[in-house]
Formats: sequence, structure tokens, C-alpha cells
Amino acid sequence: MSEPTVTRSDAGGVATLTLQRPALSHQLRTELMDHVQAVAADGSVRAVLLTGSGRAFCVGQDLAEHVEVLRGNAESSLSVVEAEYNPLIRALAALRVPLVVGINGACAGAGMGIALAGDLRVAAAGAKFTTAFAGIGLSSDSALASRLVHCVGGSRATELLLFPEPFTAEMAGHWGLVHRVVPPEQVLAESQALAARLATGPTLAYRAIKTVLATAATDSLEDTLALEASLQTELGGSADHREAVEAFLAKRPAEFTGR
Repeated sequence: MSEPTVTRSDAGGVATLTLQRPALSHQLRTELMDHVQAVAADGSVRAVLLTGSGRAFCVGQDLAEHVEVLRGNAESSLSVVEAEYNPLIRALAALRVPLVVGINGACAGAGMGIALAGDLRVAAAGAKFTTAFAGIGLSSDSALASRLVHCVGGSRATELLLFPEPFTAEMAGHWGLVHRVVPPEQVLAESQALAARLATGPTLAYRAIKTVLATAATDSLEDTLALEASLQTELGGSADHREAVEAFLAKRPAEFTGR
């Protein structure tokens, strides 16, 4: 059997998924999807950390594999977007717990789409980013266009997609594509610290926040108010809300259980 391309480890309510290869081969996409579905169904997981290994986070499609398939059947080679990439991005977006992405190195193409699916992103100083797609004669996939518009606005998103030139983690941080930029050797520790903090927080409240944020840019004011009211009513009966109020009155730290 081939070596796994994605590994999982669990500690303190955090499930850490590590990409063991930088390129998105069929095997890696399949294994990552399996792991994402598994953590989504695991009630003990209260935060997810996705990171890479070595000097790169994810450089997008495995082009060697892609070219091999392209030479055999061009139509089937491109059906992979609908068959594999789209379900993976949907699964990441549907996670009901916070997703932290530790970008330990180069991040390109669909790798950027996967990174931007995270709720919080930590990047290694000096890491290079590129949208990549136009450079190989393709449009974007993995929801990269919509994520870029959401993060940096339509004008800069257009430039980044039309001219897929590399930019640094520092520029990504300035534009709002990543939340923290730290020395490369600190990416994992910083990402783990954020995930651990989230795993001890009010999980149901985080879930509701993710729900509101997912539609906030497109919903009308009335729709947003109705959704917020519904979620607040639901959360008002949670054990975490009661614990937080009691802790506030007692002037002690709250101990959230995710219920």
C-alpha cells in the first residue's frame, strides 16, 4: 500500500490534519475528503487544524498526474473539479467547528482555495502565494474567486487572478488573506495555540457565528436579523451560555463544554 498523503492526530478536542504531500493528487484529495468527513461526524472534535509538512503547504493540482490524464482523455481530466474539488470545498465550508489553517510554506491555485476555506489562517513569513490558474490557461476553481472577493475585494481579486504573480505572506497579511504571519518555525505552534483556544470555547456559539458569517455578505438586513434572532434563541438555552453568565457574576473564568 502507498504511504498516506494526509494524516490525522487528535489532542484536547483538536483534530489536526496534515498534508504529507504538497500537490493535490487524486489520492490526497480522496484522503483529505475522507478525513474531513470523519472529523465532521466526530462529536469529540471542537476545532480542526489543517496544515502541511515540509517547505510547502499546498501548491494545487498535481500537474504531472493531470497531464497524464489529459493526454488520455481531456474531458475526463477536467471533470475532477465537479467530482472531487467541489465536494471537498463544500465539506470544509460545512464544518460546524472552527477551522484553523497553518500555511507552513508555498500556497498556490487550489491550495489557496483550500486555505481560504479556513476560519483563521496563520502563514509562515516569506511564504509565497499565487493564484496560478491563468498561468496554465485555466480559470479558478475551489471557490478561489469568491473567497478572494470576500477577503480583498473585487478589484484586487481581479488583478490577482488575471496576473498570477507570486506575493508574500506579508502582503497576504496586509491584504487580509491571512490573520497571522509568524516565523516559519512557529507556524505549527501558533496554529495549535489558536485551535486549542477555540476547542475550549463556546462551540455552539462558534457554530452560530460561522452560520451568520456564511450569509452576511449576501443576505438582506431583515434576513440577517431573523437569522440572528433564531440563533440567539437557540443559544440562550445552552449550557455554555448559562455557564458564561454564572461565571461572569461569580467573577471567575467560564468553563465551556461545547453544549
